[in-house]
Amino acid sequence: MSVIAVTGATGYIGGRLVPILLAQGHKIRVMTRRASALRDVPWRSEVEVVEGDLTDHRAARELCEGVDVLYYLVHSMGGRSDFVSVEEKCANTIVEAAKGEEVKRLVYLSGLHPEGELSRHLTSRVRVGKILERSGIPTLTLQAGLIIGSGSASFEMVRHLTDVLPVMPAPRWVLNKVQPIAVRDALHYLSRAADLPSDVCGAYDIGGPDAYSYADIMRIYADAAQLRRPAILSLPVLTPWLSAQWVNLVTPIPRSLAIPLVESLQHDCVVRNSHIDEIIEPPEEGLIDYRRSVELALAKMENDEVLTTWATAQALALPAESLPSDPDWAGRRVYTDDRARESTASPASLFTVIQGIGGKTGYYSLPGIWALRGLMDKMVGGVGLRRGRRSPTTLALGDPLDWWRVEALVPDELLRLRAEMRVPGRAWLELSVEPKDGGGSHYRQRAVFFPRGLAGRLYWFSILPFHGIIFSSMAKRITSAAESLEEEKSER
Repeated sequence: MSVIAVTGATGYIGGRLVPILLAQGHKIRVMTRRASALRDVPWRSEVEVVEGDLTDHRAARELCEGVDVLYYLVHSMGGRSDFVSVEEKCANTIVEAAKGEEVKRLVYLSGLHPEGELSRHLTSRVRVGKILERSGIPTLTLQAGLIIGSGSASFEMVRHLTDVLPVMPAPRWVLNKVQPIAVRDALHYLSRAADLPSDVCGAYDIGGPDAYSYADIMRIYADAAQLRRPAILSLPVLTPWLSAQWVNLVTPIPRSLAIPLVESLQHDCVVRNSHIDEIIEPPEEGLIDYRRSVELALAKMENDEVLTTWATAQALALPAESLPSDPDWAGRRVYTDDRARESTASPASLFTVIQGIGGKTGYYSLPGIWALRGLMDKMVGGVGLRRGRRSPTTLALGDPLDWWRVEALVPDELLRLRAEMRVPGRAWLELSVEPKDGGGSHYRQRAVFFPRGLAGRLYWFSILPFHGIIFSSMAKRITSAAESLEEEKSER
């Protein structure tokens, strides 16, 4: 049994790797900026948690203390525009801590890339790999292209482009080759890297059995999803920047993430050799081909079994500030919209409705207005409403929900959502339930906004006329839906 530290454990890959390593008998330690964010993950009680981030030297040393293997699975792409310098700083911090605590092995997940000039994203990934490899600690770098699985950024980008557009104007890079890998195969290589002898190090390409053009990737997805194949028109006038704007508008991927992703699609990204097979045997059942990986991802979504999504992680450079408690508002400018309603529904029924908001269900009031606000957010580079939900039925702390993130969740009592849309300030939506004496529930709905400067104040007052319609309708229809649900239960 090894002691293993995992950075990026709240991310798409890290959140799936941790339970596999636990099942193999390893002792796991993870790092997160807020330990409470891991409360609802199934493996929380089985791991040790270090609170902090990778720019914190003290936390990095605590993470590395007594560790045999450290997995480096973080990136700040999608955060600030200076993500390259942020990634370098984080890598140097972890190297210093790992050397000081005598960590025996580093495992790093990087990206497939050709030789020559690379995008900023891939250049940064390669540079981080070099920092880790030059540490003197045996380092294994696994280089993967598109990772295909339910909730992965690559899968979601392909899914939404293909679902939405019957005719797809596309740049010339749709003819470039890529070698996707199923997420379970990527996890196979990652999990087995922990048990390699110390003299095994270096960079190894990993990928599925075949390479495809991006155009073929979308056509095969359409076949697997039983959709009509899109007509793909290769247009040389679409620059990477314009392509990223298109991806931002049509898919859940925000502009800050779409731009570096699209920049990385300008070259063929295929496996150059099979040297990985010399140190880690492929899965017994063989590598999963692209079509099968799409079918598996769609099945996971259909069965409500999506464990993690690309939006689960928060970029290293983004803040994660919680709503201050009411006494902390003293002396600060804050705007609120506070509404309450009485309901005959039980707290459990009312909270079932509350927990189901967003995604395909919507917000029980003026869906066209919500959609317009989501489009406006997309236009300025925000996440918009297309991000949806990880699960259509349940929520967990830290879950993305459209342009919100679940900040607080107390079953049958409280749901607090922190806004991640582009606004001149900080915003929350809080929905709470209290039981009434004699039966029924008291419903409270509160929108809270801390403005930033004059722009924040003008923003609040510009949307104030809509609040009376949107929020009053939302409160009325949520309680009404809960009462209907209660009646359905009593009739069964």
